[in-house]
Amino acid sequence: MRILIVGTGGTIASARTERGYKAKLSVDEILGLAGIEKSDGVKIDTEDILNLDSTLIQPEDWSVIAREVYNALPDYDGIVITHGTDTLAYTASALSFMVRNVDKPVLLTGSMLPVTEPGSDAPRNIRTAIRFALEGVPGVYIAFMDKIILGVRASKVHSLGLNAFQSINYPDIAYVKGNEVIYRYRPQAKAPAEPLIDTSLDPDVVHIRLTPGLGPEVLLAVSERVHGIVLEGYGAGGIPYCGRNPLKAVVKIAREKPVVMATQAVYGGVDLTRYEVGRRALEAGVIPAGDMTKEATLIKLMWALGHTDDVDKIRSIMLRNYAGEISATSGHLQERNEGDSQENKNQHREEGKPQT
Repeated sequence: MRILIVGTGGTIASARTERGYKAKLSVDEILGLAGIEKSDGVKIDTEDILNLDSTLIQPEDWSVIAREVYNALPDYDGIVITHGTDTLAYTASALSFMVRNVDKPVLLTGSMLPVTEPGSDAPRNIRTAIRFALEGVPGVYIAFMDKIILGVRASKVHSLGLNAFQSINYPDIAYVKGNEVIYRYRPQAKAPAEPLIDTSLDPDVVHIRLTPGLGPEVLLAVSERVHGIVLEGYGAGGIPYCGRNPLKAVVKIAREKPVVMATQAVYGGVDLTRYEVGRRALEAGVIPAGDMTKEATLIKLMWALGHTDDVDKIRSIMLRNYAGEISATSGHLQERNEGDSQENKNQHREEGKPQT
């Protein structure tokens, strides 16, 4: 078995400096400090492509990581990416859309304590990622605190605690205990297809949290500078239409630019048919995010806008399931699974465009 470990920086690669922790260690240095051998029954190759605090990660960096993964797929049985935790869920979602039909396990992992510190969780998380990479289960995952989470379903829920990631509206895939892998859920297998890379993104998207008192003038001003908006609403979703009436602005914006509704609640997702405020949002042209995570919603809208500025086509992309990011029963949406579609077979191996 042959595994590639790709380094991108983050806390796991950090050491103390006069200005606080800073990413500076190579993957080889991380493995050495973690006590992980590169040839103990598994051949491990390493490559450093970035060395950034993940707070500094930009959409252009996702493209760099995606191309590294895509190019390595034919030569390895699995790929592990070490990454900072702050934007780990965003990167996992980005890779899930950019590199599709992945035929090998791709694991992203990191740590809450630098590998240079006593009691670091880095060795545990790296070993978890390597062990699951040997399972041969295709897909993009996050490995953290013995858990394997589907990449598009992960969110960071704790800023300091070691158990920092949870799977949102979706079961954990598996738990790794030493050399044992205990499965909880296996994603439905897709029809065989060649991996394809598609890194087209439009980063000019903004995420706005609805709060009492937010006026329409704010939304109108922001909309002039972006190509798409994710609104984080209350509960099952909806937009106030009394008082300051931000819905008035959304009606105007949604005619020309996509406005997607997510929720401030961690679990449950959006159902815009449940309440009058939600139905008014639907009538205004708002696109429901269903039970997608906030991270996946934002990345998916960037990815959709990277292919078209037609609001109807973007709606179709946002409501379609590409990587397990949205459920068929979520918000009364109808799932279209890309792996089951004939058009998937016709996609180009390089820079394929999403089909609607």
